[in-house]
Amino acid sequence: MKQKITKAVFPVAGLGSRFLPATKATAKEMLPVVDKPLIQYAVEEAVAAGITDMVFITGRHKRAIEDHFDKAYELESTLEAAGKSELLRIVREVVPKNVNCIYIRQAEPLGLGHAVLCAKPVVQDEPFAVLLADDLIDGEPPIVKQMVEVFGRHQCSILGVQDVPRAHTSQYGIVSSSNLEPDVEKVHGIVEKPKPEVAPSTLAVVGRYILTPRIFHHLKNVRPGAGGEIQLTDGIAALMQEEQLLAYRFNGVRYDCGSKLGYLQAQVAFALKHEELRVGFAEYLKTVV
Repeated sequence: MKQKITKAVFPVAGLGSRFLPATKATAKEMLPVVDKPLIQYAVEEAVAAGITDMVFITGRHKRAIEDHFDKAYELESTLEAAGKSELLRIVREVVPKNVNCIYIRQAEPLGLGHAVLCAKPVVQDEPFAVLLADDLIDGEPPIVKQMVEVFGRHQCSILGVQDVPRAHTSQYGIVSSSNLEPDVEKVHGIVEKPKPEVAPSTLAVVGRYILTPRIFHHLKNVRPGAGGEIQLTDGIAALMQEEQLLAYRFNGVRYDCGSKLGYLQAQVAFALKHEELRVGFAEYLKTVV
C-alpha cells in the first residue's frame, strides 16, 4: 500500500544571529516578507501538499511562533466589533481548521539532524516532510506538493535540489547523482559543504526534504560533527546505504532568507506580486533604480 505524507517538521530553534538585533527578542522565522512571516509561507506550502500535522521543533525565545498559530480571541473580537471582516478572515485563516500544530522543545542547539530526531515521538513510523522556513521558495504548484507527487511514484526519501554556482558549494550539502527521469536524479553520494575544487557537482540540497522514518535510526547513531552538532546530511548519507535516495530539481524560485540579501530580494519579488502593492511599488522602484 502506498504511503501518504501527512506530517511536516519545521526546525525553528535556531538563533538567527545573522539578523541581530532584529532577532534579539523574536524568532527569525517570524520576520515578515511583505505581510506574512516566513514560517507562515512554509506552513501554507505544507498545507497545499495535503499535510495536516505541523510539527515545530522550537527553542527558547520562540514563543511568538506558537502565539502566531494560536487562536487570538481578543484580536478577533476587536476586529469583529469594528466590522473589519476582511482582516478577521485573514487572521482566522492563518491555520485551517483541519490542521494540527504540535510543538516540541529542542533543549540544546545540537544541529539540524538533532532537531529532526526530536520529531520522532510524533512522526513515529511514517514518512514526513521537512521544511526550512529560511528557504522561501516560490513555485506553482508549491514545492512540497511537487515533491509529494514524486514520493507517490517512488516511495523513498527525496531531497529538494537546485544548481548553484561552483564558487558557492561550500555553503551547501552537494550531491553526486545520475538522471532517473525528467527533474529526478538518483543520488549516489552527498557531501556537506565541500570546497569548490573538490565538490562532486553543483547540485545543492536546499531547505526541502521528504524522509522515510528510517532516518531516525541513522540520526540516533550518527557521530556528532563540528561543534558537537548532529548533521542531517550525515544521517541521509547513512540512510542512502540501505534505501534508494532521490533528488528533485524543483520548479520554482528560491530566496535564501537566512541571508540579508536574499531576504531583501524576497521582499521585492513578493511585493511585486502583491495585489494591493504591485502597481505602486513598481512605480516607486523606477524612481530609485
